[in-house]
Amino acid sequence: MQNNVLNQYESVVAIGGGHGLGRVLSSLSFLGPKLTGVVATTDNGGSTGRLRQEQDCIAWGDLRNCLSQLANHPSIGTLLFEYRFDGESDLAGHNLGNLILLALDQLCVRPLEAVNLIRQLLKIETRVIPMSEEPTHLVAIEACGNKIFGETNVDKMDEHPMALSLEPMVTATCEACEAVSKADLVILGPGSFLTSIMPPLLLPKFASALSNSNAEVILIDNLTREPSPSADFSLEQRIDWCHQVLGVKVIDKVLCHSERSYQDGKISYRPLVSRHHPGLHDRTALIDAISSMLTDTARK
Repeated sequence: MQNNVLNQYESVVAIGGGHGLGRVLSSLSFLGPKLTGVVATTDNGGSTGRLRQEQDCIAWGDLRNCLSQLANHPSIGTLLFEYRFDGESDLAGHNLGNLILLALDQLCVRPLEAVNLIRQLLKIETRVIPMSEEPTHLVAIEACGNKIFGETNVDKMDEHPMALSLEPMVTATCEACEAVSKADLVILGPGSFLTSIMPPLLLPKFASALSNSNAEVILIDNLTREPSPSADFSLEQRIDWCHQVLGVKVIDKVLCHSERSYQDGKISYRPLVSRHHPGLHDRTALIDAISSMLTDTARK
């Protein structure tokens, strides 16, 4: 029955990075083509970071993660897509899915075409769109004015930055802007606040599209304290950061984990932890909680 509440929405857009966004997309995958994920492309660590250094490409890792979580498991396609090379060769540590996406990108006109080919291969109805199709890096500005370049270094900062930017400033993917413009529900998070949720909001055209959207916007908070300089941010500070970047207050409701269910203003507290994976949101609990929040809005 709860699914029926969400099925009434014609266009749902979820924004963020790999693991958190992938969990939301897989939870809501029953929406099929009515669901779109807009994925941050600023990661510069691991296999993704090595490919970025050598090929000057966008970050494929979070896109791959979202696609993998949306695919039906198990299958030959998903096993290949998630295969990681070991040993001591030049391929060691690389994820085959990243290499496949890179190869398809070089065969296609644009990165989104590579993503769509993988969606067809893995029979994924949900749309997955990179925030930009041009390579860019996340940059944090310290209180003293110093710049910290790259996601991996931003996550290692001892103190939270005063501001964030993208270098170079790139153009948002037009399909991402169109999706959020037409959305009637937008979901932010969960995920690393500075390096997953914030990067798409730093793109002027995407930020403008979200600011002018009539969609209801829900922020999903993390289950645990994240290992990053934003760990000490209060919920109010994270909301303020989003609104400061967007230039307008867009977040209507917030969903947080709690062992008991209760409401505190616009914040809904629900038990959300997966029994099988304590570090992840439970898919059914997420669906029920979001549906309940939307039902309460409809009643008002």
